[in-house]
Amino acid sequence: MHYLSDIKFRSDCMTNQKSRRSNRLIISLGILFSLSLIIVSVPLSAQSGNAALDLQNAFRQISTDVLPVVVQVNTVNVIERKTVNPFEFFFRFPNSPRQPESPQTQSFRQKGLGSGVIVERREDHVYILTNNHVVDGADEIEVNLSDGRKFTATLVGGDPLRDLALISIDTKDNLPIAKLGNSDDVWVGDWVLAIGNPLGFESTVTAGIISAKGRNAEGQNFTDYLQTDASINPGNSGGALVNLNGEVIGINSFIASTSGGNIGLGFAIPINNARRAIDDFIEKGSVEYAWLGVNMGDLNKILSEELDLTGKSGAFIYNVYGESPAMKSDIRPGDLITSLAGRTIENSNDLSRTVSSLLPDQSVPVTLIRDGNTMNLNIQLAVRTIERDGLNVNVWPGFSAVPVTAELRDQMRIPRTAGNVLIGGVVEGSPASALGLRSGDVIKAINRRNVRNLQHFYELINAENRIEIKITRQGNDLEFILNK
Repeated sequence: MHYLSDIKFRSDCMTNQKSRRSNRLIISLGILFSLSLIIVSVPLSAQSGNAALDLQNAFRQISTDVLPVVVQVNTVNVIERKTVNPFEFFFRFPNSPRQPESPQTQSFRQKGLGSGVIVERREDHVYILTNNHVVDGADEIEVNLSDGRKFTATLVGGDPLRDLALISIDTKDNLPIAKLGNSDDVWVGDWVLAIGNPLGFESTVTAGIISAKGRNAEGQNFTDYLQTDASINPGNSGGALVNLNGEVIGINSFIASTSGGNIGLGFAIPINNARRAIDDFIEKGSVEYAWLGVNMGDLNKILSEELDLTGKSGAFIYNVYGESPAMKSDIRPGDLITSLAGRTIENSNDLSRTVSSLLPDQSVPVTLIRDGNTMNLNIQLAVRTIERDGLNVNVWPGFSAVPVTAELRDQMRIPRTAGNVLIGGVVEGSPASALGLRSGDVIKAINRRNVRNLQHFYELINAENRIEIKITRQGNDLEFILNK
């Protein structure tokens, strides 16, 4: 018993000794680990601080370099209104022999504010790029430089399609010119600075990132936009969006807001979309766009199913303008353009922007789908003059056609014997409009052949240059003749 007891005692002592040694080892390792954390954390913290300082220094340098090339643009629109003497109106006695005073014309000065970027110099002419909406209709334009100098400016040219304009000042002074970058090289997440004159606060710099690329704006088919969360407010329009190299990659244009102020949704025209406009303004006074000559839209589920285009994407052609490059190259209503000039076309906006980026008179390849078959054509683009010529142009067939679905038939109470295709919309100023064709007319027959479906409709109108179209309107049959 003792022996066993003695052995047990020695064993306990040995266990305690091992435990103490283990505890000392653990404490020693803990101290070393803590020291290593302290040693490692110092350089990591220093690195973070250095990175922040590097970014701060970059912002400082960019601001120093770019502020002198961004100007404030002040405009005045003189508005004339006829006014009547209120005392004459209210207090002149009836049957008074004195004739009432004639209305007098009074001028009002409506002031506007924006920004601009100095982009080029030719001799004593210094050219400043801005938004068209900043200077459109202005009777007076004044440019204020960041150093306080002021100049009277003149409008060189404006482009409402892309919302760009070029103004110029004359001076022998040595003025800095902005460095233009490559907006195609921009990545989402890139740091950017927005420089302009928001609400009249001159030479304001705000920072943010590129939030998205290729944004679309409603009613704007000639440019896409860079989206940024850098603070942009009224007065920033026409100012510069620059990268960390101090290069202008965009022209700040508008914001999306529920309040009218910045909520982190700012949009800039990519500078690559503005480069050619600068030369066109200087050399021609306006921007020349290439023209294809089609009226188009996007595919939807109903169109895709009716025309066997499920899974396809492109720009769907509803109408073709007479004597246009499209008509001369045999592009037809019902075609789906999937590629132009080697660029994939996903939708109608893609086609508009692609055409507008090309040169007038340029010959380019086109890929399209017609009747389920892929076709390759070559087309020589022309100069876009439709805005100048107005809307009264020949367009074939002058309306869009949509299939009569079961739901549509019930809503419009269309008899099953009336037809299977109806007119969706009529092009204003077209011969179809002049003849009196209306949206909602049910197309019953073309050239005395009943129209079975939408695909059959396009086969019939593309087979002849002259069509007799029979429609049903409110239970009455009417006939019209259209010439291509």
